[in-house]
Amino acid sequence: MTAELLDVDSALRQMLGAARPLGPARTLPLQQACGSVLATTLRSPIDVPGRDNSQMDGYALRCADVASPGARLPVTQRIAAGHPGTALGAGEAARIFTGAAIPDGADAVVPQEQCEADGDAVRVLVQPRASDWIRRRGSDVAAGQIVLDIGHRLRAQDVAQAASIGVAELAVAPRPRVALLSTGDELVKPGEPLPPGAIYDSNRYLLGAMLRGYGCAVSDLGQVPDRLDATIDALRAAAQEHDLIVSCGGVSVGGEDHVKPALRALGELTMWQIAMKPGKPLAFGSVPRADATSAHFIGLPGNPVSSFVTCALFVRPFVLALQGARALQPSAMQLPSASDWPRADRRREFLRARLDGNGAVELYPNQNSAVLSSVVWGDGLIDNPPGRAFVRGDLVRFIPFDALLR
Repeated sequence: MTAELLDVDSALRQMLGAARPLGPARTLPLQQACGSVLATTLRSPIDVPGRDNSQMDGYALRCADVASPGARLPVTQRIAAGHPGTALGAGEAARIFTGAAIPDGADAVVPQEQCEADGDAVRVLVQPRASDWIRRRGSDVAAGQIVLDIGHRLRAQDVAQAASIGVAELAVAPRPRVALLSTGDELVKPGEPLPPGAIYDSNRYLLGAMLRGYGCAVSDLGQVPDRLDATIDALRAAAQEHDLIVSCGGVSVGGEDHVKPALRALGELTMWQIAMKPGKPLAFGSVPRADATSAHFIGLPGNPVSSFVTCALFVRPFVLALQGARALQPSAMQLPSASDWPRADRRREFLRARLDGNGAVELYPNQNSAVLSSVVWGDGLIDNPPGRAFVRGDLVRFIPFDALLR
């Protein structure tokens, strides 16, 4: 390992230090807000529920009127959800349904399974207690309570929570505008004939889908020829209307790797080469615009697994930071390994693995960074520290793909 290599955590801190939230906020209707990052703190203007209501179909009554099981009470009203009843008199019961408001005077609900209808009366077969089967006003959300914090990335349940307090639209962070391009004369667009020595360009489709899943507005700029002048022109053009440029391939030290010299010729290369496997040749910097501002640049390695891993571990938190998100790190679990890994590496490794059905994780047999099928087979990565070998039964840090792809 050379002195140039940055460890993963240091590299990520350096990148995130350059990420400033974009602005201004935009307002979206609830139906379009899922996946966006909330730009303001959301407080509830109301209590939820707005009134005490019944948790069950049954009978609302006064506990004092049921001195012992078997008491018979006249049923004086029927209360359905959305149709408030009248005050309950002493010695009376009300037929009530789930979600209906508790009438004034009642202090309990008895489920219908614990009652017997008796003409225009009800026989209560149990001894009720005060507050039985009543949802109290504000028991879910109280007026003035913070229900969603600024920087929270909205999920379906969060959108539903906003709807439950009567909010129809939300202020959210703008979507990062990302230019995506790939480099390499060997790349062919899917659907076209494949010449000898060529490969289909799968990485651009992989990265485009990942970036859209992170809330980005993606411009697919296609393939850039393996020439320095073409790479410089592509980066210069991409910077003008985008917040971030993501390239794939051409960031190593080969004779046809032009991204690094193009970036240095145009703007600034602030970081290159990470002490990780796969994904060592990752570049970070900036490309100036005509108005003297700059677009961020992240250059990913060309092997498909390397592209996948570096996008998930570096691009994901970076674009979330551009949106002002608070939670940037994926959740991980400590699980037993179902496989042996005797080959300790000096770099931090991210190994393709999947849950085996018994609460353990098994490794894909071929960990080569060119094997795209390994991430199709797997459902997560083992985050293995530098210099560590492990055997079956040892605990490993497992990051599910679900936590890396959203």
